[in-house]
Amino acid sequence: MNQDINGVKLLVAGEHGLILEFGATISPEINALVQQCTRLLNRKKIAGIIELVPTYRSLAVYFNPLVVTRQELSQIITEMISELHQLDKECLGAKIVQIPVCYGGVLGPDLEFVARSVGLSAQEVIKIHTSKPYLVYMLGFTPGFPYLGGLPDQIAVPRQEKLRINIPAGSVGIGGNQTGFYPTESKGEWWLIGRTPIKAFNSKDNNPFLVSSGDYLHFVHVGIDEYFAIRQEVEKGNYKPKISQI
Repeated sequence: MNQDINGVKLLVAGEHGLILEFGATISPEINALVQQCTRLLNRKKIAGIIELVPTYRSLAVYFNPLVVTRQELSQIITEMISELHQLDKECLGAKIVQIPVCYGGVLGPDLEFVARSVGLSAQEVIKIHTSKPYLVYMLGFTPGFPYLGGLPDQIAVPRQEKLRINIPAGSVGIGGNQTGFYPTESKGEWWLIGRTPIKAFNSKDNNPFLVSSGDYLHFVHVGIDEYFAIRQEVEKGNYKPKISQI
């Protein structure tokens, strides 16, 4: 039962899933439709929906067929799709979260390499990296890991060929035309240019994720002393990142 509804493909995903595919390319415009649909479905509180999983260009809807049938859910989604373009950014609830980062040194061991690779100084790389908010396209890879779009081409570098086994939590990296930071200790192939004391994932919180897909992150350069001061406050549970609504 695959359908095409106003350019949105509705695809079957096993016995308990539907996939809404909004396009074939990665773009802020397509991802905005994914986020609109996700938030609209969350607002409607449809009985039987178990989980919504937004990605770059699609949304997976997992449901309990004993509560809502595929046909019923497909009809609800078909009617809802016509509402998407009527929504504006203000009703989406997206936010910009400031992420303090200490760049270079032992916290960003690859900053100088990245700077040499792109023909800039380390300070120029930092200035460019902190110059704009980045759209959170999706979360994945590890809990809370934000896949960000919009890295300026001037500081894009290919991923490392060799997998780095132990990347500390909070490490901020660049890989290809993407940037982001590691919420937990992990493996990875990105070049590490700094580190943040902020926790993007905290399993002890009722809402364990700092950001959601559709939000924005804005990296802010802080010195080493401020980094450790913030980290102490984070460990005490006292630190709240600066957040502004779009």
